[in-house]
Amino acid sequence: MAEDLVLDTAIRDWVLIPLSVVMVLIGVLRYFVSKLMRSSSPSPDPKIIKEGQVIVRARNLRAAANFIPAKSFRARKAYFSNEENGLLFVPKGQAQNPQAQMFSDPNMAMDMMKKNLSMIIPQTLTFAWVNFFFSGFVAAKIPFPLTQRFRSMLQNGIDLSTVDVSYVSSRSWYFLNLFGLRGLFSLILGEENAMDDTQKMMQMGGFGFDPSKSLGAEKDSLDIVQHDWALPKFEQRAEAVLRKLVSDH
Repeated sequence: MAEDLVLDTAIRDWVLIPLSVVMVLIGVLRYFVSKLMRSSSPSPDPKIIKEGQVIVRARNLRAAANFIPAKSFRARKAYFSNEENGLLFVPKGQAQNPQAQMFSDPNMAMDMMKKNLSMIIPQTLTFAWVNFFFSGFVAAKIPFPLTQRFRSMLQNGIDLSTVDVSYVSSRSWYFLNLFGLRGLFSLILGEENAMDDTQKMMQMGGFGFDPSKSLGAEKDSLDIVQHDWALPKFEQRAEAVLRKLVSDH
C-alpha cells in the first residue's frame, strides 16, 4: 500500500521554490541571449512566398469547389494542376534539396547552430545542477490521485514503489518546469516569444522543409476532388425548410 509522506517546509523553501525560480530566470535569460546572438534576419525568398500563396489559393479552391459551376472548377483545376505549366506542378529536375539549400547559406547555418547551442547548453548545465544538489528529494504532491502509469514521469530518481504516485520528485519537477512554462513565458515575454522547449526541439528536427513536397501534396489533393455543384440543390433545401416550418405551425 502506498505511504503518505509529510513534506518538510524546508524542502519547499530550499528545493521547490528555488528550482522553479531558477527555471523561469534561465528561460528569460536564454531568450535575451538568443536574441543578442541572432543575426539580422534576411529578406524572405520571393519564390517561397509565391509558393505559399499558391498553396493557400489551391486550398481555398478545394474548400469552395462545390459553390462554383463545373466548367469554372475544371478551368481553375487545370490552372493549378496542369502537367505542363500548372502552378502546383514541380518537375523532378527542379526539386531542391532543403538541406543543401540551408547549408549553402552560411548565415542560416550559423543561426541554426546558435539556436541549438542556446538551448542545449543551459539545459545540460541546469540538469547537472539539479541532479547534483537536489537528487532524491520528494519536492511536492499533486492534490489529486493518479494511476501507476504516471510513476515514471513524476518520480524520476526515486526508486520506491511504496510511495504514492501523486508525489513529485525534484528531478521530475525540473522536467515539468522545462516543458510546462509556456503560459508563464507568454505573460513575461509576450505570446509571440513564448516558445517552449518542446516546440524548439520540433524546429531542430524540422529545418529541412521542402516546399516542392507541399506543392506536390496539394496537387494530389486537388486532383482527387469530386465536384458536386451545390447551387441547384439550394431550392430543394429551402423548400424542405419552409415545409418543415409550415408543418410545425
